[in-house]
Formats: sequence, C-alpha cells, structure tokens
Amino acid sequence: MKAGIVGLPNVGKSTLFNCLSNAKAQSANYPFCTIEPNMGVVNVPDTRLNKLEELVSPERVVPATVEIVDIAGLVKGASKGEGLGNQFLANIRETDAILHVLRCFENENITHVDNSIDPVRDKETIDIELQLKDLETVEKKLEKVARAARTGQKEAQREESLLKTIKKGLEEGKSVRALEFDEEEYLEYVKPLQLITDKPVMYVCNVEESAAVTGNAFVDKVREAVKDEEAEVLVLAVATEADINELEDFEERQMFLEDVGLDEPGSSKLIRSAYKLLNQQTYFTAGKKEVRAWTVNIGATAPQAAGVIHTDFEKGFIRAEVIAYDDYVKYGSEAKVKEAGKMGVEGKNYIVKDGDVMHFLFNV
Repeated sequence: MKAGIVGLPNVGKSTLFNCLSNAKAQSANYPFCTIEPNMGVVNVPDTRLNKLEELVSPERVVPATVEIVDIAGLVKGASKGEGLGNQFLANIRETDAILHVLRCFENENITHVDNSIDPVRDKETIDIELQLKDLETVEKKLEKVARAARTGQKEAQREESLLKTIKKGLEEGKSVRALEFDEEEYLEYVKPLQLITDKPVMYVCNVEESAAVTGNAFVDKVREAVKDEEAEVLVLAVATEADINELEDFEERQMFLEDVGLDEPGSSKLIRSAYKLLNQQTYFTAGKKEVRAWTVNIGATAPQAAGVIHTDFEKGFIRAEVIAYDDYVKYGSEAKVKEAGKMGVEGKNYIVKDGDVMHFLFNV
C-alpha cells in the first residue's frame, strides 16, 4: 500500500519525504526539483512492538511498514499537461492515499509559485486539477457506457446514471470521495475507475517551528475549508523535523523535541496517521525467533490475516489462537495467558482486531 505526498512546488514535500524515509531526496528552492517520484519504505512507530520485545526477548523484531512516494510538484493547468502534469497525475493514480502538503508559513527566502501564501487557494488549485483529470476519465467511460445503455441494457443504464452523478459532482467542484454511493454501486462501478479524487486524503500543514504545537492562522483557515470533508488535518514543522532527524543522539533528539514542546516527532504521528488512512491495522506474532508486526486491512478475517504470512496459511487455515495485546502485557507471557483462560480459539469468521497477538494452525 502506497501513500503519495503531493502539493504545489516548494511547499516542503521532499523535505518531509526525507524526514519520513531517511532517504535523501533532492530538495531545493525551485519548482520541479522532484522529477521522478522518490519512493521509501517507512517503519510504522508502535510502542506495543517494543513492549512485546521486552516480554519475549526474541532474536529479531520486525515492524510494520508503509510505502511513501514523493511526487513532482503540481501547477495550475496540470490536467492539460502543464509543468509535469501528466507525469504527476499518472504517479498519483498509482497510490492508495494522498498526503497533501500545504504551505502554512511565511519565509521570503523560499519562493512560492503564486508569490503569496494562501494554503486554501493552493489546496483548491490541486483539487481542481485532480477533479478535471477525473472528469476526463469519467467522460470517456460515459461515452462507452451510453452506447450500451441506448440498446436497453439494464446494467449499462444503471452505470450510466451513476457516471452522470459523478460527472455532475466533479463539474460542481466536488471530489468523488465527497459523493455518496451505496456499497454495491461503489464496489461495482466507482472503485474500478481508480479516480484520483476518490482516494482518502490527509492535509499536512507545514508550519514554522513556533507553530509546531498550536498551529497558526493559516492552519485555522485550512481546518475551516475542509471541515465538511472526511479528512484529517495534521500540523507539522517540516524544517524542524528535518533538523531533529539529523541528530544521531537519542537524548539530543528528545531535548530538541522538548524545546519545541513536542512529546514525539511529528513525523511519527504522520506515519501512524498514514497507516490508518490506508485502512490498515496491525496484528502481532510473538516467539523466541521473532516478534513481528503484520499489516492487514481493517475488517480482515483470521484466514486473510494468515494469508499475509503465507498464502498456504490462508488456503489450509484451521483455526487461530488469539491473545488481546492488553492481556499479553497484563499476564506477561503466552503460557500465563493460557493459564488465565484468556486465549481465544477462533475460526474462519473471526474479524482481526488491532493489536491481536495471533498464532495460526493450518494444514496444506
């Protein structure tokens, strides 16, 4: 699963990417510094993994990960190929969620493509370009479906009606994620279109260090502008995060964070939020050889969770032994959890909960 970092040129996308991935993407004060998308695999910070390591003392620990993609800056007219528009839009279509970086700080030394700071305007610029690209996709699909609908095909007529609803919404400046569909319609007709504005989004407000905790007037405007969207707004002092990231010593990092007023790096919060944005959750396996965090979709069944380890585990699934994370910590070991009668034996219909410690029995 991939989360794509998007935004106008010079808003801090590549600096943020470097903070998250510890990769060194090129970052500079001019548009289109990022041409090809940079990609990094990022560990998901999870204190539960540290606690399980402490209790089990395994040979190794493997965290969950998220793939982050830093995509070229977008400009007005991208949907018509301006700047690197076509490349940008192709790259963002391949991601599963959007981290939309908005510049919420003044700095005369860092140029802005529109020569003024207005994050709401910047958001709308990108929204319009993405909506125009989706409109192009929907209109092409509508042409094909309309021909079949005219012959009296019921399914085609149903799809045509839905496509017209999407087209109308996009023309009114609404992203697809803001439109309402019943689940059957969505899965059958909307999801296969892979529309860009259907992807879940988080707005990352890039602020100066003094606003890292409380935000500022720019952030307030963003929150007001997106209050009707199902979207999280995260405040992050990206340049400060980059400075913290350069420190090798853990104690120095902690002192820096305390000086700013943070209890942990904002980048850690962003990674966890991106993980949830991608509809992901974690279950654990815990043994002497390895304590590991596994990633599954929220709502996954026990066999589907087993299949993340190996497809044979899902095919030959018999049952799962499940311990709630809190019970594992409370009793201190798998053996003591069993003694207390707190281990569950679950079948194929069990829905995995975030933090479950699981062991699978299977037969191939």
